[in-house]
Amino acid sequence: MAFAHLPYLPFLDSPNNLPSIDLLESLAVITPILIPLSSAIDIIKILPSHFELYVLDHHSEDSPESRLRRSAEVLKVLDLGVVKVFTDLDVELVSLGVPPDRIVKIIDGVESANQMILDSVSGVMYTLEKATRSQVTSAIESQGSSDRPRFLFDPQLDLNELKDKMQDALRSPDLVHIVSCTSITSVDIDYLADLYVLVLRTDRTDGLFSTCVVSRSPASTLLGQVYSSKESIKLSIKTRKATYYSRSRNEIWAKGATSGATQSVVRIRTDCDRDALEFQVIQKPLTGFCHTQEMSCFGPVGGFSHLESVLLNRFQNSTPGSYTNRLFNDEKLLRAKIMEEAEELCEAESHEDVKNEMADLFYFALCRCISKGVSLKDVEDVLNKRSLKITRRKGDAKPKWDNSSNGKSTAENQAPTTNKDSPAQSSKPAQSQANPGLKCQIMDLAQIPSTDHHKLLNRPPMDSKAMLSRVKPIVDNIKSGGDNALLKAIISFDRNPNASITDLIMRSPFGQETMKITPEAKEAIDIAYNNIYTFHAKQLDKERSPMVVETMEGVVCSRFARPIDRVGLYVPGGTAVLPSTALMLAIPAQVAGCPHISIATPPRPDGTISPEIMYIANRCGVKEIVKAGGAHSISAMAYGTETITKVDKIFGPGNQFVTTAKMLVASDVEASVAIDMPAGPSEVLVIADESSNPAFVAADLLSQAEHGPDSQVVLLAVNVSEGLLSEIEDHIEAQALRLPRLSIIQQSIPRSLIVRVNSLTQAFDLSNEYAPEHLILHLPNPSQYLPQIRNAGSVFLGAFSPESCGDYASGTNHSLPTMKFAKQFSGVSTLAFMKHITAQELTEDGLRRLGPTVIKLAEIEGLEAHANAVRLRLNSNS
Repeated sequence: MAFAHLPYLPFLDSPNNLPSIDLLESLAVITPILIPLSSAIDIIKILPSHFELYVLDHHSEDSPESRLRRSAEVLKVLDLGVVKVFTDLDVELVSLGVPPDRIVKIIDGVESANQMILDSVSGVMYTLEKATRSQVTSAIESQGSSDRPRFLFDPQLDLNELKDKMQDALRSPDLVHIVSCTSITSVDIDYLADLYVLVLRTDRTDGLFSTCVVSRSPASTLLGQVYSSKESIKLSIKTRKATYYSRSRNEIWAKGATSGATQSVVRIRTDCDRDALEFQVIQKPLTGFCHTQEMSCFGPVGGFSHLESVLLNRFQNSTPGSYTNRLFNDEKLLRAKIMEEAEELCEAESHEDVKNEMADLFYFALCRCISKGVSLKDVEDVLNKRSLKITRRKGDAKPKWDNSSNGKSTAENQAPTTNKDSPAQSSKPAQSQANPGLKCQIMDLAQIPSTDHHKLLNRPPMDSKAMLSRVKPIVDNIKSGGDNALLKAIISFDRNPNASITDLIMRSPFGQETMKITPEAKEAIDIAYNNIYTFHAKQLDKERSPMVVETMEGVVCSRFARPIDRVGLYVPGGTAVLPSTALMLAIPAQVAGCPHISIATPPRPDGTISPEIMYIANRCGVKEIVKAGGAHSISAMAYGTETITKVDKIFGPGNQFVTTAKMLVASDVEASVAIDMPAGPSEVLVIADESSNPAFVAADLLSQAEHGPDSQVVLLAVNVSEGLLSEIEDHIEAQALRLPRLSIIQQSIPRSLIVRVNSLTQAFDLSNEYAPEHLILHLPNPSQYLPQIRNAGSVFLGAFSPESCGDYASGTNHSLPTMKFAKQFSGVSTLAFMKHITAQELTEDGLRRLGPTVIKLAEIEGLEAHANAVRLRLNSNS
């Protein structure tokens, strides 16, 4: 039962100067505790496990590499039980499977969070790094009230000032001030308890607060309703012993002071109006909350709670020789009963049998827990913490309980194999257990119901709402603000503080000094250019002459192709150089004959564009280079600005910001711009059989896994032995450990799949349903299977056709549909930069033959003017 409405949020920003554990224990009763990501692991080890923790991802570096590293660190602490993270990585984390209700978005305070942002996360945190207090206050006030918490991080705020501000919570209960560690250590718990009661309110004339008392185990068992005063609340916080207010005696009432039925306070929560309280307590064992000795004032409590009380009583007071006494004192008997009931539960089929066997198993399992001092609360705490994990385990049974593995017998699993290129035993990484992030999930299609096959290869869900909330304001700003808005975006998002309004674009001819590259780089680019140009020029063979057909005598129809006038190409860049994307987009535009080609690419830190991109732009006839990246560059090309040419169609891959911006402008009739296709994370599907080379298969999987944590990597293993499968896994690990992007691979590989299938028919059925961006066939004579492929972006045939060749230089285009869009879209081609125009010419005799048909169809549709245009001509010569 997590906190929802906070009085304030203590931040342990000085890990080397933490408050006393006693003070922290009392704080944990009324609020979560915020800790820095940089030292979260160390602090988590120190703090008690029942503390509710938030983590602040506060950083000074924001490069793509930094964001990837921080994403991995955030996932790690969320897996350890941290409830929420304060970060600007909301989009990345959602794409990695983090629920939005565990994310608080950090904003700089200059602008208020719009409702779309608030709806896409669990709250926002304002900082004063780029804004003054008055600016932040104005931003918050302009927002009005919200049903999501808004946190304010002001490092200069002292507690005396906070005490005055706490009254503001009555007017804006969703505003939560973050309190620094230095401030906390300067006061005692009495002061912090005083701050807590300041945010409470009551309309009762006696000033008391209705209080629900809830047992922590089983969760949310209502014990009774009492009343609390501000003084009793402060005592409960300070002592962590339940203290209420007795209306009959008109005095503070320490629960159990005379009866012995004491309660430990775990948490005190307020309702949304802050006028009622919930005390989460642990009742002293074998005592009741009610004066009648019942556990609850509403009568006996049954179920698990009652069973636990009964067994606990019998554990302490059972008759020697009784069955229960034997269970608690005979380890072998209790163990045998647990295993017996577990087996019977596994064998049970009917509804009646399953519930009965489960009840038996639970009884004996709870006996085991009580005999070892483990309570239901302890078990619930473990389950609650596990429910917070983001990274999921593979989930296989231990070998002693599993006589088969993925459908194969144990003997077969252990059969020796001698596949080629197997890594030597001595070189097999010794840290396999230390690298759990280098194992794919393995599934057997035969063990999955056919009705669920389509679910097997589902892509991770994308939170488009969160992305829209971030991208739409950027697009709208450029649309309305032109060059000035673009300049601000470049300074902010492209981290180019030296950008100027006069240096937003470069126009051809480009100076030779901008394209100085090494001879080796020039040779590689030229070879790739020639191959890509040759392949894309061949695509025009059927388009060089108009298609002409006489559909009936005197009626001639034709179709001819024309290049799109103005095209915009997005080339990701910044710290990375991506000449391959520039080649893949600019060459087909050049071949198609587009009169105006623009490239948008983020500049380097010094404001220049990489010379490789400049060389390619010059060779491909690019007219304009927009020195910007991200959503703002897409918006600039879509709408045009004072200096940037508006384009008619936008091409190119990019992150979720770029993809969302492309889809936004394509749906805006004012932009009147088309896009090549939607885009998503990189993906590959490999089909391999027993003849495949395990090293090659592993290398192909890793070549996509290194793109990003959300990369999709799938292997369909057709009748592959356990030995070969093990070798593939070994090669994945051995090769990955030598790669510089290991940290990314450790995130993407655990989300990847190896699916065992029994036939090539099954493999191609799955592949066609998945519709991969890249499809690699590690099969003998692979070209014979091309007729079976219906949905794929690009296909790589055989052991010596790595996907990398298509990415760079074989000739085919690497800008391909992802996210199952290969079912509807083709990859980028020359024709993508062209459109077809149709024409028709009718002779007088042709019109006489066709005219009556047209008149009749127009009359059926009630479009008399259409019919008249034909009738008039037919009657003019009659």
